[in-house]
Amino acid sequence: MATSRTFRHAALVGALAAVGASVPAVASGVGVDTPATVTTAPVRSGSPTNTVDRVADFYGAYIDILFDSGRGASANSLRGHYLTDELRSSLARWEATHHRDGVLRSKGVPIAWKVVYNDSGMGHCWTRVTLTWQDSGNRVHRTHLMVQSDLATRLISGIKAA
Repeated sequence: MATSRTFRHAALVGALAAVGASVPAVASGVGVDTPATVTTAPVRSGSPTNTVDRVADFYGAYIDILFDSGRGASANSLRGHYLTDELRSSLARWEATHHRDGVLRSKGVPIAWKVVYNDSGMGHCWTRVTLTWQDSGNRVHRTHLMVQSDLATRLISGIKAA
């Protein structure tokens, strides 16, 4: 009669075989990733009707444009599409005073971003945006923003440091 240890061993061998079969070979054909080094790609999804997704879409696209080509017509076009007129006016005043990008509340371009739901009420949704920066000494630091969106239009209507 088989023991529970035998069953556990058989299950482990089966699981490792399944993982090994699903791990792609290295492009050079020399080796194969081991289960300990395999990482899965993050899943990204969204909906044009979800306010939090729209904030994430905006920050992702805005940071990509700044990284690729700097502030220009494309970045301004994104602002026009995702931000209310009132916020764009407010950002222009803030930027003139602080000499920084008002959307990022900083100079430069972050190396990563994350958007999570925070709260909603009175026709608004608030999301927390975390921007990750890397300085010239390769030290990482983060900036936290609170972003307000209007639920009726899903447009971003406020940005402030959190």
